[in-house]
Amino acid sequence: MVSGLRPLALDVVAPLAGYYLLHSALGLSEFAALAWSTAFPAARTVLGLLSERRLNLWASLMLAVNLAGLALTFVTGDARMMIAKDGGLSGTVAVAILVSALIGRPVMTPMLMPFVTKGRRERAAAWQRLVEGRAAGSQAFHRHERLFSGIWGTALLAECAARVVGAFTLPVSTMAWLSTVFLVGAIVGGSMLGQIAIEPMERLVGAEAEAPTAA
Repeated sequence: MVSGLRPLALDVVAPLAGYYLLHSALGLSEFAALAWSTAFPAARTVLGLLSERRLNLWASLMLAVNLAGLALTFVTGDARMMIAKDGGLSGTVAVAILVSALIGRPVMTPMLMPFVTKGRRERAAAWQRLVEGRAAGSQAFHRHERLFSGIWGTALLAECAARVVGAFTLPVSTMAWLSTVFLVGAIVGGSMLGQIAIEPMERLVGAEAEAPTAA
């Protein structure tokens, strides 16, 4: 589970936590907090290119969002733009998730693995065979993993749209707390609807894990 969640923790949660810690707890300006929280995903992106010869998707995504936030913060001090900017994070992540599902490389899959395999070696091996297309149920498995990413991408895209529309139509004082409600709603909705894809994947993994024993 640790290895499966590490990319999310390092590339998404760490920069976000750094930004809120610097801005809300330590009192740094929006610009300064964004600038300092950009350093970590920037370093992760460069190290990935140099050491692994590949682009770190999540770190690059956070870097792009932070740089866009820096540009908006520098250009305008409008509170409504600041609220809309926060929605841009969800929107950018949502688009990345949906595109990855469309091209057949769902970025949500590694994060889902620990919950489906439940830390059992035989289920992890079955998961790997299904992912690599070496199992009878691989085609159905790939269809459900794309569905899972599609559900989460849609939920986050809806949250982004609601936050941006609310930023320019509702009072700033209302959006100050309603933004959090939108985000929590997207997470709860994605988690609940995601079971539509998770349950068939669990059955496929279970069947594949038992197949060698039965043979």
